Amino acid sequence: MTVYDEIGRDYSRGRRTDPRWMARITDAVGTAGVVVDVGAGTGSYEPRATVLAVEPSLEMIGQRGATPPAVQAVAERLPVRDDAAEVALAVLTVHHWTDWRRGLAELRRIASKQVVLAYDPRKHVEFWVTREYVPEIAGLERGRPGADEIAEELGADRIEVLPVPWDFTDGVFPAYWRRPEAYLDERVRRNSSAFAQTDPEAVWRGITKLKRDLADGTWHRNHAGLLDQQEIDVGFRLITSRA
Repeated sequence: MTVYDEIGRDYSRGRRTDPRWMARITDAVGTAGVVVDVGAGTGSYEPRATVLAVEPSLEMIGQRGATPPAVQAVAERLPVRDDAAEVALAVLTVHHWTDWRRGLAELRRIASKQVVLAYDPRKHVEFWVTREYVPEIAGLERGRPGADEIAEELGADRIEVLPVPWDFTDGVFPAYWRRPEAYLDERVRRNSSAFAQTDPEAVWRGITKLKRDLADGTWHRNHAGLLDQQEIDVGFRLITSRA
């Protein structure tokens, strides 16, 4: 059983495609006719050219549509022949791989181009939820590979910043940076591995404090500068590399 067999049961609703990120990913994939989506999840960011999805969690596979076909497998051992694809796509998945370097080597083995959406864990450590309410999340984030490490391993040709707009529709951990009330919803937290893989008691303490700070206005006083911003950089990077 994978972590997403436990925490991904409502993923298709809580982690909805944001069209702004989809456009950037589609542009990075380009005109490729054969794409393999590795760590595909429910398929939120699969371009039309995707011919195969690879996903270790049966729970996630069960929330997918009929196309493209999906196979249960891990990134470190892809059931795909050498050079079978034009693009190997990996969206917000590398930080969950057991051996991320081996997984990236597999991406290079099966495709001449790699498109990887990753993030800088340091930004998530600095995020106000972690810094002020659930500092235990920092321990989890510090153990994850960063976008800069992934880009170096791939020998990236291009690294793009993907900012998170205030009305972002994909419930990634920092998605609600300007909508703090959302973090009071257990369903929102359940769809974020940062919360779901952190000690539940620590999360509960932090969320209880956040609820108090929202009720008495403390949060809004401390973060007034965020309320006028349309988007922020919380570390997400789109990495493109040609093997």
